[in-house]
Amino acid sequence: MKRVVTLVSGSGWHVQDLIRAAKPVGVDFSAIPFPRLVGRVGDGFARVRAGGLDLDQADAVLVRMMPPGSLEQVIFRMDALHRLEARGVPVLNPPRAVEAAVDKYLALAMLSADGLPVPETWVGESAGEAMEAFTNLGGDVVVKPLFGSEGRGLVRVSDPELALRAFRTLERLGCVLYVQRYVPNPGYDIRAFVLGGRVLGSIRRFAASGDWRTNVAVGGRPEVCVLESEVERLAIRSSQAVGAVMAGVDLLPDREKGGWTVLEVNAVPGWKALSSESGVDVAAAILAHLRDLRQ
Repeated sequence: MKRVVTLVSGSGWHVQDLIRAAKPVGVDFSAIPFPRLVGRVGDGFARVRAGGLDLDQADAVLVRMMPPGSLEQVIFRMDALHRLEARGVPVLNPPRAVEAAVDKYLALAMLSADGLPVPETWVGESAGEAMEAFTNLGGDVVVKPLFGSEGRGLVRVSDPELALRAFRTLERLGCVLYVQRYVPNPGYDIRAFVLGGRVLGSIRRFAASGDWRTNVAVGGRPEVCVLESEVERLAIRSSQAVGAVMAGVDLLPDREKGGWTVLEVNAVPGWKALSSESGVDVAAAILAHLRDLRQ
């Protein structure tokens, strides 16, 4: 039986779903909090342990969720993932993909460099320059935290006075200003779950009444859907552009320009809504993929 260790930030629904799916797919499953990672160096070795387990001996390591922490803590956790990968342990997602996808600017830049359609975006630290960007982007923008997920912290701004207040506040707080053109859309987006170079399943997410955000975590309504081949290829290319083997790719139909826009690529995607709407056993598929990485 293959040993899969999952590094987590808690023991919520996704961890429980992985525990449920483990035995039927032939996986010896362990969930260990990220803060229990330990690195040992000396006598010609550099090993990573967690919760009393030598992760070098695991058949695969799954990154379920990176918990909040100080800069030093996060860097050490990523260092440990890099060391595991260097010692030949399959890590899902690869550390470089996790680093890229968690950073909205870097991920968007990589998508754009690969020729994929993304929203026009300005990123910087000056409130004054952000106001110039606000005007250049059409005076209707979405302001996002550079690091963040599930639609939290997103603000749509179309009033110049409110925009300036928001930018000045973020500047005083020492934040990076991430200003993105609002993409006119029909009130829904697509979340495609990519695993191993194919789309495992997808949902259409409708914004809640009175809100423009479609994320299920903030009230969006999910509905299972089947992607056209063109959209499916776009989702797969997007995950590959940031080096992710597993990804939640958010795609938005653009009413103004036509076609589709890639909003984000999430390298630690959730699947609760997808599983409940489609019946796809995502947890089993993930563990089966990890089980088969080392034959």
